Amino acid sequence: MYAAVGIVILIVMVFGGFAITGGALGPVLEAIPHEMLIIGGAALGATVAGNSMHELKLLGGGIAKIFKGPKHTKQDHVDVIILTTKLIKMLRSEGPVALESHVTDPQTSAIFAEFPKVLANHPLVDLICDTLTLIVVSSGTLETHAVEEVMDNAMKTHFHEMNEPHHALQGLADALPALGIVAAVLGVVKTMGSIDKPPAILGGMIGSALVGTFMGVLLAYGMVAPMAGRLKQVLDADEQIFHAVKQIIIASLHGYPQPLVVESARSGLGHAFRPGLSELLDALRGR
Repeated sequence: MYAAVGIVILIVMVFGGFAITGGALGPVLEAIPHEMLIIGGAALGATVAGNSMHELKLLGGGIAKIFKGPKHTKQDHVDVIILTTKLIKMLRSEGPVALESHVTDPQTSAIFAEFPKVLANHPLVDLICDTLTLIVVSSGTLETHAVEEVMDNAMKTHFHEMNEPHHALQGLADALPALGIVAAVLGVVKTMGSIDKPPAILGGMIGSALVGTFMGVLLAYGMVAPMAGRLKQVLDADEQIFHAVKQIIIASLHGYPQPLVVESARSGLGHAFRPGLSELLDALRGR
């Protein structure tokens, strides 16, 4: 929502300020469609050329994230902490055999069924189940640092894919000023071909060409770069829930008491998603 509000403010202030100071909006508005055809077309072509279909789909989803915000709510973080803690508790109290069916087939697990939104998050469920399956099949012979290394590698791979849309948007923001210059140069070439026209006409053609440079810079630094920055914020927020899972599993393998295990996960969450410790412990007791 804030992204849309920001874009509206940007457009109103830039074009409104230009009009208030005596600028004529007519020639600018007349030139924008033609310049945007060149700039937008070049930007689209470059984006398609530089990405596979998979990355293009991720980019579409990434743009949606800019306006929707983070995927996970505070309650989602509470739920995943409770879920992972329950699974670890079962491993400790009932042994690997009791846990095995839950982590090898989470879709039929009664424990996972209590948290349908978490269950629908396949990368997160894969991180939980794959890690706990390793622990189950190894019968507790894995060293904690080895498990942590495996989890770090899995999260690194997932986060790299998550951040592809951000990289694509940032690359587009870096390219747009140059694409604006391309449009401006073509406008100048067109003007030079009409050099015998009256000064008033030539002035309008030169002004139209300069709109290309203006639009390239405005789109780059006023829209696309801020949107790329916002997407990075959203993606960073969406990563926190994975780190919470890792903290619970690793702290549990170290043999820490449950309150310390829970706090190690809770304290790593951003303030927007972090529940109170007493609230979280009460929720665990209720389960």
